[in-house]
Amino acid sequence: MTIHPQVIERQGRKEFVVLPYEEFLSIREALEDFEDLKELRKEKEKSKNEPATSLDEVARSLNP
Repeated sequence: MTIHPQVIERQGRKEFVVLPYEEFLSIREALEDFEDLKELRKEKEKSKNEPATSLDEVARSLNP
């Protein structure tokens, strides 16, 4: 991902960053994906010792 930030200074100190809107949307989507991945990993860790059902078993139970 390439970004083109514009830094705005106030009294000689970096204060704000302005991005093109499309770049902002890309960053927001990447952050949302990252949050989803963290949540998935957390839930996977919590259920790692629980019994599992294979996809084939689920399919057979839905289509007897």
